Order: sequence, then C-alpha cells, then structure tokens
Amino acid sequence: MFLTFCKNLWSSLARHPRRWLALLALACLALLGFGLYLQHVLGLQPCPLCIVQRYALIGVALAAASGAAVRGPTVRAVCVVLTAVLASFGAAVAARQSWLQWYPPEVLICGRDFFGMIEAFPLRRVIPMLFRGTGDCTKIDWTFLGLSIANWSFLSFVAIVSFALLLWLRRKPA
Repeated sequence: MFLTFCKNLWSSLARHPRRWLALLALACLALLGFGLYLQHVLGLQPCPLCIVQRYALIGVALAAASGAAVRGPTVRAVCVVLTAVLASFGAAVAARQSWLQWYPPEVLICGRDFFGMIEAFPLRRVIPMLFRGTGDCTKIDWTFLGLSIANWSFLSFVAIVSFALLLWLRRKPA
C-alpha cells in the first residue's frame, strides 16, 4: 500500500507540477502564519536570524507561487531551482541558529531585548531595529517534540529543498 502511494506520488509530480508548487507556496504561507502566531499571540520575540529565515521563506513562497502560475516548463524549472536555492539559504541560517542555541557564545552577538534597546538607543534607531528582530538567537523560547523553532525551521527548509529536487528530477523536458 505504501509502495503504491509512493509510485502515485512520484508520477503525480511529473503530471501536476503546478499543483505541487501551489501547495508548497501555501505550506510556506502556513509556516509564516505560525511564526506570526508565535510572535503576536504567544509573545515570542524573533531574533535577527529568525527574521532572515522569514525572508527566505517569503522568497520560497514567491518562487513556488511563480512556478505554479507559469505555463512554460523552462520558466517553471527556473522557479524550482530558485526555490531550492532560497530554501538552502534558509536552511543554512536555521542551522547557524541551531548551532548558536546548542553552543551559546560567551558574548551575546545576535540580538538584544526590546527594553534594552529602548534604554540604550533613541526611538528613531529602535523602530528600524524592531524590523530586524529583537530576540536573543541563543535563547530557546518554545519547543515541540524536543526541538526548538530553529530546529523545526531547518527541517522545514530541508524538506522544501528535497521537494524542489524531486520536482526538478520529475520535470518534463521542454
């Protein structure tokens, strides 16, 4: 049964790449929504590396949505490659953050808390800093199944890269 499922999935990648890219774009939007939920509902402050990962995820979503929107297989293949490159970048940033969480440096090098910024800097410098992230990259605020947000982010980006590679391998020749 599982083998039949895998075979059908494998052939579906070649027959319906636009649907799969649209699904990937929606999955990226769901991940971004979850990040915003963690930030605005649970009150977790993103660090600068978290913000970079969000930008990478936005890029992946845009590349996947572009690939889903176009009809030409050549342009779609470029979008799939771009998706893989952006997801690889996001995975590298998430891996760096995971490393910082496992082996925190002696001196804080990543970010500072919101109140520390307000006390140390004038308001005209604090507002742009808020868009860069204010949390500490080494701090683990939330876990699920023993993995931090950075660990889950890394696994998500690796899954996206793997998915993009599968789409690349199953593309129809132009």
